[in-house]
Amino acid sequence: MSQPKITAYLKTYCGWSEGVRAIFRKYGLEWEEKDIIKNPAFRWEMEQKSGQPLSPCVEVNGTMLADISGEEVEKWMVENNLLVSSDTAPDAPINSSCTDEQHAAMARGSVPGQIKFIA
Repeated sequence: MSQPKITAYLKTYCGWSEGVRAIFRKYGLEWEEKDIIKNPAFRWEMEQKSGQPLSPCVEVNGTMLADISGEEVEKWMVENNLLVSSDTAPDAPINSSCTDEQHAAMARGSVPGQIKFIA
């Protein structure tokens, strides 16, 4: 299978966004990440393309998947023959919000155990 063109509109720190990243890592996919927190222009772009304000949003080969979890991204990509399903466990939860501990860490300016993505 060929590598799909993926643009992901994600938040710097967010359980849902990290779940989407976990699916991309699980399958070794390349993606362009647009951090909607660090760059408000990316949020505007996401809202224009998706027609709504909720994230994560993932565009795959020109199809916008709005307000989607990692679990839903994986399911959609398998159903559309862009991935062959794998039983390998992802390295982060793929269908959950941030934990209370993560929210507290964000308030302090850091999130333990998460990678900081900069776009």
